[in-house]
Amino acid sequence: MTYIWQSPNWPSFEWQSDELATSLANVRLDQGRLIGRVESLGFRTRETTFLRALTDDVVKSSAIEGERLDEQQVRSSLARRLGIDIDGFVTPSRSIDGIVHITLDATIDCFKPLTSERLFQWHAALFPTGRNEWGHRLRVGDWRDDSGGRMEIVSGAFGHEKVHYVAPPADRLEAEMKAFLDWFNGSQQMDPLLKAAISHLWFVAIHPFGDGNGRITRAIADMVLARGGGGAQRLYSMSAAIEKSRAGYYEALQSVTAQENLDITKWIQWFLDRLSSALSAALLTLDNVMLKNAFWQTHVARDLNPRQAKVLNRLLEGNFEGKLTSTKWAKLTNASQDTASRDIADLLAKGILRKGEAGGRSTAYELVIGVASDTQSLS
Repeated sequence: MTYIWQSPNWPSFEWQSDELATSLANVRLDQGRLIGRVESLGFRTRETTFLRALTDDVVKSSAIEGERLDEQQVRSSLARRLGIDIDGFVTPSRSIDGIVHITLDATIDCFKPLTSERLFQWHAALFPTGRNEWGHRLRVGDWRDDSGGRMEIVSGAFGHEKVHYVAPPADRLEAEMKAFLDWFNGSQQMDPLLKAAISHLWFVAIHPFGDGNGRITRAIADMVLARGGGGAQRLYSMSAAIEKSRAGYYEALQSVTAQENLDITKWIQWFLDRLSSALSAALLTLDNVMLKNAFWQTHVARDLNPRQAKVLNRLLEGNFEGKLTSTKWAKLTNASQDTASRDIADLLAKGILRKGEAGGRSTAYELVIGVASDTQSLS
């Protein structure tokens, strides 16, 4: 099998602009819509949404590689570094602090040049003990060598591995990374959407480190997107969108890296599709945030107990499974059936809940959104 870096024209990538035009236009449109909605948010709401998106991005970037991070530790590390006050702070581990450092350094300081020294710092931060999550010792803060054999991307059980990709040998890394970094720091006029996609592919094709290449390449792509999309871009998570299509991610990479052909149109299209998905998810999240804010502004003077506030927030967040019944209320709030019925009756009297139209053995209730003829309901 031959690989993309073995092409005599490597790394002179090619793509079909006409095939990408519609996707590029749609992504730019969604970026503009997102920026517009963000500007309508208050500072505290924007800060909370920003923290949520960053937490998701850090957690999902590691999940793509099969590593599960403690979400509360990630959130706490981000909040501490950003100076955001949160409830339920927990002390994060060194490794979580490390990947949070990479995320913030790549995006908040996105206009600083990307250098080999900066990448070495990211790699050392990612593996503070000098070992990866499986306990294997790594060459940390330096390019990999070939002492353990060639760098292969494989899958399958031991003894039955399937080789998907073989990266350039270690003796080429200095030259390969110099070419990449020279291009990255010098191509300032390039469309940031295209540059993010190309950066992602190019770095992962070189695979310069012994481990952590996937997480670092996604940080590099986020760095480019931050340059092109301003602060608003961090209200969406590209890693979360990729993690939802994890198998497709590796298939898309392999489809272009396991060949000598330098036409990467298919990869760029896949990247833009995932970016579009990330932006759509962020727009839905902001719709929900704005709905929630409007709801609580309408009912700010209501005398609600903590149980009522808890259930109402669950309904507003849109992750409530099934219909709201008094039995579910009691379980969710650890209250008795009688207490649940009184809580619900109070909200019915205040016009915050109403009985659902569907019949059945248990009466279900819906959340009333809006007033008069503009009412909606969430169940």
